[in-house]
Amino acid sequence: MSDRHFDQLATRFAEKIYGGAKGAIRLAVLQADLQESLPQRPLRVLDIGAGLGHMSLWLAQQGHDVTLAEPAAPMLEGARQRFAEAGQTGTFIQAPWQELLGQLTEPYDLVLCHAVLEWLAEPHAILPVLHQLTAKDGWLSLAFYNRDALIYRNLLKGHFRKMRKNDMAGEKQSLTPQQPLDPRELATALEGLWAVETQSGVRVFHDYMPVEFQARAELQALVEMELAHRRHPAFAGLGRYLHWVCRPV
Repeated sequence: MSDRHFDQLATRFAEKIYGGAKGAIRLAVLQADLQESLPQRPLRVLDIGAGLGHMSLWLAQQGHDVTLAEPAAPMLEGARQRFAEAGQTGTFIQAPWQELLGQLTEPYDLVLCHAVLEWLAEPHAILPVLHQLTAKDGWLSLAFYNRDALIYRNLLKGHFRKMRKNDMAGEKQSLTPQQPLDPRELATALEGLWAVETQSGVRVFHDYMPVEFQARAELQALVEMELAHRRHPAFAGLGRYLHWVCRPV
């Protein structure tokens, strides 16, 4: 298995996601968590695996100095266009995470690593690099595809044969992540590097709703309810993604 980067098909898919409720909920949760955790001053931000630049653009609009690192040329070009259309500036680097320590000389106040780990051949290998790229008094915003949520969804669908095989990876050309993460294993891997300050579920109920309910639900109400329940002790762990805001130790 190797790290998965994204082509034009995946770029179009991502644009479609961010044009609907799934993307709106994801952005709302990530933004709410960061607004709660970060100080009210300009920060140097590094977005690793920046994709189409949705989160980076929002941070740039808040007055932060943003660097976007993305290995896939179609994704990075989409981010450039998004910044240009919004009249914002940023630094754009086409590079995988393995090359960043050789190109970046100073640590950042905030490092974003959203929906990256699940596409890596060895997800935990990036953690020491993230630590080196983050200032000692900085923050790591880590969002990852939650294996627990995938298991629960397969149980609800009655995919028991798949459950018995314990095979949660997406197909080779699928846009389902190849390495869904077990949050307990990830928490163990973070020990000695990071202290997790806040934990939120991203889409704790939306993806489990019957399609007809999703279709007629008001977007504002969906976002409001997802934000209200993102840290509920019974529901947070069912989020399709989990978002952890961490501090270096």
